[in-house]
Amino acid sequence: MLFSGVEVHGHRGARGLRPENTLPGFAHALELGVDAIELDVGLTSDGAVVVCHDQVLSPVTLADTVPARPGDPSFPYVGKAIRELTLAQLRTVDAGVRRPGDAFTATQRPLPGTGIPTLAEACGLLGPAGVRLSVELKTDPGWPDALVALFTDAVAGVLASAGLAARSRLLAFDWRVLAEARERHPGLGRTALVERKTLVPGTRWLAGLPPDDPVGAALAAGATALSPEHVLAVPSLVDDAHALALPVAVWTVNEPEDMSRFIKYGVDAIVTDYPDRLRRVMAEHGLPLPPAVT
Repeated sequence: MLFSGVEVHGHRGARGLRPENTLPGFAHALELGVDAIELDVGLTSDGAVVVCHDQVLSPVTLADTVPARPGDPSFPYVGKAIRELTLAQLRTVDAGVRRPGDAFTATQRPLPGTGIPTLAEACGLLGPAGVRLSVELKTDPGWPDALVALFTDAVAGVLASAGLAARSRLLAFDWRVLAEARERHPGLGRTALVERKTLVPGTRWLAGLPPDDPVGAALAAGATALSPEHVLAVPSLVDDAHALALPVAVWTVNEPEDMSRFIKYGVDAIVTDYPDRLRRVMAEHGLPLPPAVT
């Protein structure tokens, strides 16, 4: 799945402006104009695919309200793993207000009462908008292979049911997801995420592949694109990826001077918490902008 020019990818929707990984956040990113929405998913104990960044519900972005049923022994839910909770329990959690003092509270508009959506609900919003979906599966090397396969199948099934497989990419730091998707869901794009901590000697993140050549390893793992942490996205990495026909989507870039630098490096997409800032920088460079969707 090819990129076209420099793309605007809204990180968790538009995390700097609206609550992350929420339907209102996605809607705001669409209103600004993005090529793709990046979002994170987890798998509940009863098999639902939900949109949430952390495997363990974080008090930074989430707050308990009421238990799903009176006397629920699992309540409160914040601080517990998504894999241990049901969809009904997650439905009670408020995702609309960040913890005071967090870095994004100065720019993010709170929306109290906003819930955690399912991936199917996100597809219902994003499908008609025509944007692409970059869906990051939140696993880690501690997950058993069978559960990684189950999760990958569940996500692929939701995207297929929504008719969005051709417009979607699966993203993962745990490259077993990429290998699983290549084998069982070859129609989906597959983006290899890398950051400094996943490229250390003896790493377990890369599905057994060596970390000294992340571009070659990503291709061997089944990636169709590479998404490096911004500090890793040096010109030589971009050139090496392009030599193997791998588009490069750099994350997470929020400062205009950095956006301009990566445009000059020739990256194919920039993942940002502030799509509005990136659009202004791209306009200054004379680059085409994705249309706003209202």
